[in-house]
Amino acid sequence: MGSITQAWEGDKIKAIITCAGFATRLWPLTKEVPKPLLEVKGKPIVEHIINKVLELPDVDEVLVVTNEKFYGPFSSWLKDAKFSAPVKLLNDGSSSNDDRLGQIGDVLFGMKEGKVDDDIIVVAGDNLFNFSLMDAYKKFKDTKSVVNPLYDIRSLSAAKQLGTVVLADDTSFLEFFEKAEMPKSTLVSLGIYFFAREKAKLINQYLDSGENPDKMGYFLTWLIGKDRVFGHTYYEKWFDIGWIKSLEEARRDFEP
Repeated sequence: MGSITQAWEGDKIKAIITCAGFATRLWPLTKEVPKPLLEVKGKPIVEHIINKVLELPDVDEVLVVTNEKFYGPFSSWLKDAKFSAPVKLLNDGSSSNDDRLGQIGDVLFGMKEGKVDDDIIVVAGDNLFNFSLMDAYKKFKDTKSVVNPLYDIRSLSAAKQLGTVVLADDTSFLEFFEKAEMPKSTLVSLGIYFFAREKAKLINQYLDSGENPDKMGYFLTWLIGKDRVFGHTYYEKWFDIGWIKSLEEARRDFEP
């Protein structure tokens, strides 16, 4: 699938796909196979993600961050995969939940190991979607800040398992809560984040100050107090592959 290069070409963007989790909730399926390599409609989840990301202008490299345990399976997959831009596999060295870096830690690891000094798009490796990211990309180009695509899940119960957002206006974040016990909203993060180069550099400051290195939502919560964060709401079908049930739904309903 070729990347679009006409009207919106500009500064280069590096994509970081975070795939270093251990997915214990999906055992035994994910005991030996990493969740992003589970197949949906004939392709691994991560392959669907990369193909959608590479539809965006300016994305000239994809960094897939995995761990020591699953580096082998990812290496085998990447040998045979074909993409329209270079895809590089990085091993964060972790072997269990006890020594994992967390998603934010893995993004910083990817930036350092990949020598990234550009804008970035971060995508969680268990996200499955078939819609274009162009509208969120355009908002990112307009704001040159931070843009987090959103989805109205229409269920407070389901929202408890995800990052929820309260908007100050149509697009600007007022609050972000990671897995809130009592969500104030059913608007959830899609696990996709655009960061302007200077905003991405703040991840280092965030981690150096001893903040939580786990989900990216914690960084957004910290960032909202210092800068503007924007959302863009999507209404198409989206799958968060966190449970067996959601994987079964994706295998049944996902349309590439």
